[in-house]
Amino acid sequence: MTDTKHEADVAFIKALAELLRENDLTELQVKREYGEEDSLNVRVSRMSPAAAAPVQVAVPAAAPAAAPVAAPAAAEAPAALEDPASHPGAVTSPMVGTVYMQPEPGAPAFISVGASVSEGDTLLIVEAMKTMNHIHAPKSGTIKRILVGDGDAVEFGTPLVIVE
Repeated sequence: MTDTKHEADVAFIKALAELLRENDLTELQVKREYGEEDSLNVRVSRMSPAAAAPVQVAVPAAAPAAAPVAAPAAAEAPAALEDPASHPGAVTSPMVGTVYMQPEPGAPAFISVGASVSEGDTLLIVEAMKTMNHIHAPKSGTIKRILVGDGDAVEFGTPLVIVE
């Protein structure tokens, strides 16, 4: 792959990432054909509006000297690309539902980043089928990250909070 072609591919990927952000999309996938044995497959996706848009590039083995290209924001923040569910302090949703960060509208939130919690403290509520399910801290520690917002829809296994 020539340097000019490589630079054009990087510019193309950056343009796709910008298109993703501007149109509030979660994923884009494009295949660019250069010839019979040469193509570029690009999948640009993001997990949430707060996360950086990870970019993956796969080039067939027929294209020599091809290397995966990552978005500049992803290179600067490798922690943003890690799966929060695999973190040892991750508290995940036990069900599908809607997150509520406070016990009632207008009340202060159960938790905030940097707050200390004890084992068993309520971190947030997940409403499922009109039932309010309190999600408790599995251990004592400090809230390092809150991965969901008030009113967000979550699925089973969605990481909610990181407690260290």
